[in-house]
Amino acid sequence: MKSFLKSLILVPLVALVTLFAVLNRQFVAVNIDPLDWTGLGQTMSVPMFVVIFVSVAIGVVAGGVSVWVAQGRHRRAARAASREAARHRAEVERLRAESTPVSAGGDTGRALVSTIR
Repeated sequence: MKSFLKSLILVPLVALVTLFAVLNRQFVAVNIDPLDWTGLGQTMSVPMFVVIFVSVAIGVVAGGVSVWVAQGRHRRAARAASREAARHRAEVERLRAESTPVSAGGDTGRALVSTIR
C-alpha cells in the first residue's frame, strides 16, 4: 500500500517536472559575479530549467540546514532525557537486586518490588 501511494504521488510529480524542463529549454545568461562594476564579468549561458532547479535545490539545502540548527536544542534535550531514563532504569535494577523477599513476614519484598515497577 505504501509503495502504491508513493508511486501515486511521484509519477505525476516526475511528469510535471519533465514537462517543466521541456517547456523551459531556452537559454538565459547567468552572471557569475554580481559585484562586477566594470561590465566585463563572467556570464554563462544555461537553460532556464537548470537555473530554476539549482535555485530550488539551494533553497531546500539552506532550509534543511536552518531547521537542523534550530532544532538542536530539542535534540540536546532528548539526549539528556535518554541519559536520565537510562540512569533511572539502572537504579531500578539495582534496587530490585538489593531487595529480598521476607520469607516469614509475608509479601513485603514483593510489595517493594511492585511499587518500584
